[in-house]
Amino acid sequence: MSGINEFIDNEVKSNDVVLFMKGTPQFPQCGFSGQVVQILDYLGVPYKGVNVLADDSLRNGIKEYSNWPTIPQLYVKGEFVGGCDIIREMFQSEELQQHMNEAGVPVKAA
Repeated sequence: MSGINEFIDNEVKSNDVVLFMKGTPQFPQCGFSGQVVQILDYLGVPYKGVNVLADDSLRNGIKEYSNWPTIPQLYVKGEFVGGCDIIREMFQSEELQQHMNEAGVPVKAA
């Protein structure tokens, strides 16, 4: 495992919820990352944002790690959940809230 893969693996496994995104939760630098931040903030889920724009090897490494071509990428309890479209659809159907609860991640009631 390369250095960047070890870093990604550590972030995914040591945080309950991690969002690999463009920008930061306070200042998303792409609309798709911003949408996922809004959903997580709305749900009141504590999460860690990792800015892939800070490092090209991270930006490419996360795509290889997940075998998923786009960013943002959301991980819950070490499991890749999806990108923006999947997260938005799961949120709208309340599947995301159910997934978080089942994983032991509390969400605030609607």
